[in-house]
Amino acid sequence: MIIDCHGHYTTAPRAHTAWRQAQQAAFEAGLAAPAYPQIADDEIRASIDGGQLKLMTERGVDLTIFSPRASAMGHDFGDEAVSIAWAQVSNDLIARVVQLYPASFAGVCQLPQSPGVPVTGSIAELRRCVTELGFVGCNLNPDPSGGHWTSAPLTDRSWYPLYEAMCELDVPAMVHVSAVTNPNFHATGSHYLNADTTAFMQLLQADLFTDFPDLRLVIPHGGGAVPYHWGRFRGLADMLGRPPLAESVMGNVFFDTCVYHQPGIDLLFTVIDTGNILFGSEMIGAVRGIDPQTGHHFDDTRRYVEALGLAPGARDAVFELNARRVYPRLDRLRPAGVITAVG
Repeated sequence: MIIDCHGHYTTAPRAHTAWRQAQQAAFEAGLAAPAYPQIADDEIRASIDGGQLKLMTERGVDLTIFSPRASAMGHDFGDEAVSIAWAQVSNDLIARVVQLYPASFAGVCQLPQSPGVPVTGSIAELRRCVTELGFVGCNLNPDPSGGHWTSAPLTDRSWYPLYEAMCELDVPAMVHVSAVTNPNFHATGSHYLNADTTAFMQLLQADLFTDFPDLRLVIPHGGGAVPYHWGRFRGLADMLGRPPLAESVMGNVFFDTCVYHQPGIDLLFTVIDTGNILFGSEMIGAVRGIDPQTGHHFDDTRRYVEALGLAPGARDAVFELNARRVYPRLDRLRPAGVITAVG
C-alpha cells in the first residue's frame, strides 16, 4: 500500500473559494459574512475525480492524507472569529471528501490560528475534527503573520497547550505555513522552505521533546534546507552544547519526499534515515508542470523513490509503515494489509 502524507484540496469547488472572498470583503466592510453556500456532492466529485483521484490512479497511490489548501489558510487575515469560521467550513469540506471517498482520503485539519491570539483558541477545532470528523492530524502554522514571524518559536511554552491536546488525541502535526504577505518572499519558492528550515532549527535549540516525548511533527518539502546542510546542523548542535540530533530531534521529527528531482531525493535518502521519511507528493500543489529533462511531472515523487532501489523493508517503511506510525489513527480507517482500489 502507498500512502501519500501530503495532499491539499487545491481543486476545491469555486463556491467555497467565492465564500472566502465574500467573507473577507464583509470583514473589511465591517459587515457579517454571508451564509456558506450549499455545495452538492456532485460538485465535490467533479473537483476530485479529474484531479487528485485521477493522478493517484495513474501514479499508483492508494491513500492521500488530505487537508485544506495550505496557501489559502490565510491566518494573517482578519481576526480570530474570521479564522475560526474559515477553518470550520474548510475542514467540513475535507470531511465531505473523505466521506465520499473513504478508501482514498484521510482528513487533516486546518487550525484557526490568528496573529497575536493564543494557540489555545485552536484546540476546540482540533478536537472537533479528530473526535467528530475522524481526522488523523493537523497542519500547524509556525508563522500565522504571513511571513513577518511575530509568533514565539515552536518550542516556546505558549504552544504547549496545543501539544498537550495533540498528545492526548494521539495525532501529529505537519508544520506548514500559509500565504505570505511579506514581499521579500515568494510563497512556495522561499517562504515554505524558509519555514521548514526555521522550524527545524528551533527544535534543535530547545528541549521540546523532553517535555513531549510522544509529540510527532512532520516537516514537509523534504525538510527544507536541512538535509542539504545536515553537516551545518550537526555542527551547530555541537557548538551550542546540544545533544546529537539523533537523540534530541529525530526521534520525533519526520520529513516527506516533496522534493522534485532525482538528485534531491538521492540526497535526502543518503543523509536522513529511512525511518524518518514519509512518502509525500503535495499533488496537486506547488509545482504542477512537466520536467522537460525527464518528460514526467515534477511532483510524481513515487518515480524518484522507486528509482532508489530500496530494500523491501525500507521501501515499505517509506511508502506506508512510517505514515502509520506517525499517524496512528490511520489504522482505524485503513487497517494495514488492506488495499482497496483507488476510487
